[in-house]
Amino acid sequence: MTTVAIIQRAPVLLDREATIARAVQWVAEAAAAGASLIVLPESFIPGYPSWVWRLAPGRDGVVMGQIHARLQANAVDVEGGDLAELCEAARAHQVTVVCGVNERDRAHGGATLYNSVVVLGADGTVQNRHRKLMPTNPERMVHGFGDASGLRVVDTPAGRVGTLICWENYMPLARYALYAQGVEVYVAPTYDSGDGWISTMRHIALEGRCWVVGSGTVLRASDIPDDFPARAQLFPDPDEWINDGDSVVINPQGKVVAGPLHREAGILYAEIDLARVAPARRTLDVAGHYARPDIFDLQVNRNPAAPVRFVDPE
Repeated sequence: MTTVAIIQRAPVLLDREATIARAVQWVAEAAAAGASLIVLPESFIPGYPSWVWRLAPGRDGVVMGQIHARLQANAVDVEGGDLAELCEAARAHQVTVVCGVNERDRAHGGATLYNSVVVLGADGTVQNRHRKLMPTNPERMVHGFGDASGLRVVDTPAGRVGTLICWENYMPLARYALYAQGVEVYVAPTYDSGDGWISTMRHIALEGRCWVVGSGTVLRASDIPDDFPARAQLFPDPDEWINDGDSVVINPQGKVVAGPLHREAGILYAEIDLARVAPARRTLDVAGHYARPDIFDLQVNRNPAAPVRFVDPE
């Protein structure tokens, strides 16, 4: 049996270092409770850009620019070592950590941000980084388009782990790419919530015959820092639930075994048995005996979408 912990707590919005410090503390808490797979929400470092659902680009351009500048300054450079403390926490506690980040790629200019999720191994290394293929609706004002270079399932002590972010989970071919790699623990960090989203998580568990870990985002207006630009305009009611969370764990038969954790900050724990995956796929293996490769053929381009390639003299 494997213990999974979903950390459904708010970040220190737009503060990378303070948010990572919280994450390190909570990873230690979950590890002490016996968790070997620990999941943090979508864009957790330094926080999901919830303001894009409340601002209009033309009317609110000045405010949006102020917020974006702070987000960019506090975004994560994965290659530059910004996650070193969280990687060390994973190594120190011998756990696998899945965490959503706003990623800044300084190797290619550093201006564009990506909605990314990283898998940190128990050895403290970044085992995978996946950039959201299609930013959802107004997220396109903040995040660029990802590629498939991180559309991978990785082996961990907690099983074969694969991730898709939020509404990527509505992309059938992206899901199929994970199924075809033998995903056992399907992790879905999201800003979505509610019955419709939970139904989607149950469908994926039934379709893929895998464990599904839906990591929700919980946020109240009282979590917004006092110095947040246009705070009174955007989040006037301190008691408002901006997002409800609804983290959930579902077994390969589509049954909810933990959660949903609704309008509550905390850690959701669940025991998962990887041995249940193979028997579930005896009757339905969508990338195996239930596939028709003579009719359907999926090609996934994993080449990194680099904007420029330099050829230096030898």
